[in-house]
Amino acid sequence: MSTTRTTRRRGRALAPVAVLSVAFLAACTSNAPAEEDEGGAEAAPVAVSDNDEAGETVVIGFSAPAADHGWMGAITTAAQAEAEKYEDVELRVAEGTNDVNVQISQIEGFINDGVDAIVLLPFDGGALTDVATQAMEAGIPVINVDREFSSPFASRATVLGDNYGMGVSAGTYVCEQLGDNPDAVVAEIAGIDSLPLTQDRSQGFADALDDCGLDVDNRVAADFTVQGGEQAAANLLQAAPQIDAIWNHDDDQGVGVLAAIENAGRDEFFLVGGAGSANMMREIQDDASVVEATVIYPSTQAADGIKLARLVAHEKSLSDLASSSVPRTVQLYAPVVTADNVDQYIDSAFES
Repeated sequence: MSTTRTTRRRGRALAPVAVLSVAFLAACTSNAPAEEDEGGAEAAPVAVSDNDEAGETVVIGFSAPAADHGWMGAITTAAQAEAEKYEDVELRVAEGTNDVNVQISQIEGFINDGVDAIVLLPFDGGALTDVATQAMEAGIPVINVDREFSSPFASRATVLGDNYGMGVSAGTYVCEQLGDNPDAVVAEIAGIDSLPLTQDRSQGFADALDDCGLDVDNRVAADFTVQGGEQAAANLLQAAPQIDAIWNHDDDQGVGVLAAIENAGRDEFFLVGGAGSANMMREIQDDASVVEATVIYPSTQAADGIKLARLVAHEKSLSDLASSSVPRTVQLYAPVVTADNVDQYIDSAFES
């Protein structure tokens, strides 16, 4: 690794981005009572929430796509772990599937069983809209996770990552490192180009780069797999003899991207990942790696969905909000993880 890259790596800063965020895990738990300050004056009283107190048993049906890569596997694992925290939650987990018709049948089964709520990460949001609407019409609240339905009547609440915000976060970080070099060469390894989430990530990245006078000089698309990432990265490295920064949209495909980089013997650039896998964070901790950062796309979305489903079924609200019911939409923040803050994230990160 060059001395220039090492110096830049040590001097980097966290890339902030203004993205809608709800501090929602903390909001669903009890608040500690206020303590007296050193002068003996009592601080303003803080309300104590009873959201975590056990109530009537809530049966929640959960369905998600097959765990065919690390992030999706972490989605289901986190949902199950969250449900286990509550003695009043009975979670019924359908087998993960990428077959739309099978997933529709799973939701129909939950409706027939009369569950109290459904948490659904659809393989295809549009294709699952009708059956989710049927659940809602049957009086079963549906919490939509990650991939949105095509109708607002199909869900009671939606938990989303921020794909556009991921791109903004990644682009802002690149600008902080290269913004004083208008000739810097920036490359991008996208996911599946036909997906709206990929388009949103690319648009956010381009918009953030534009603010510092940079743009994407070389772009390829992969398919969120290790093999696809390796092939796309190999094509990129062959086409571009000089690169200063690469943003790779997905840390699962990033395993292949790093293999291609090693095979090519290239290290003149730094790489920013996407999603926030544990193995990518270990790369960040390694000063010899080209990986300097990754942008979080929370694998806790379904776990948040479980929390929301329980609150909705118990007719409660988020304790830290003044409003008396659960919000319609919760969009999670897309922070940048660097060597400066990796210790805050690595223990809860998923494995690619």
